[in-house]
Amino acid sequence: MAKLAIHAILGMAAASCMTAANAEVTNTADNGFTVQHQAVIAGDNEAVWKAMIAPSRYWNPDHSWSGNAENFYLVPQAGGCFCELIRTTSDDNIKSSEGSVQHMRVIYARNNKMLRLSGALGPLQGEAVTGTLTMLLQPQGNSTVVRFTYKVGGYMEFPVDQIAPAVDGVIGEQLARLAGLFGEADKPGAVLPDDGADQGDEES
Repeated sequence: MAKLAIHAILGMAAASCMTAANAEVTNTADNGFTVQHQAVIAGDNEAVWKAMIAPSRYWNPDHSWSGNAENFYLVPQAGGCFCELIRTTSDDNIKSSEGSVQHMRVIYARNNKMLRLSGALGPLQGEAVTGTLTMLLQPQGNSTVVRFTYKVGGYMEFPVDQIAPAVDGVIGEQLARLAGLFGEADKPGAVLPDDGADQGDEES
């Protein structure tokens, strides 16, 4: 997404939305919006968590700066980075790479339950906005209910009525790709708490 103009991601958003479960722009205002996607994934929450914190496995490389998903990495602890190396060769590491990009920063992590990150994704990085992505997991039998909620607010030059559906499509696409690693379960998902607070504080 970072390398695409707004007119390009608007086109991609329409296709992405068709594959996402329970997708919705849930709120808009003059200075921000909220998008939310939920899916039931045919894997236990530990397996889904391990996949989710490895964005190189499912995050679309079209939404990268380098064009290569293998350059993504995420440190799932507070202050950890969802980052991307800009490498000249596959052997380049964080010290020898040409550069790097921070997509988001971890502000809450609880294994197998919830990951919350702060950051303005893609073209929003150049705007004066704050973005918060909450990735919530809840076991449901042998499956896992997963919900991605992304809230964006602040000053931006993109019209909200155009950028919100585009971002909605991109966030939904990543959840769909994560689900695709396992296969999506048939049962409807449970109702998850709005902000993840109950899930994050609940003892298993």
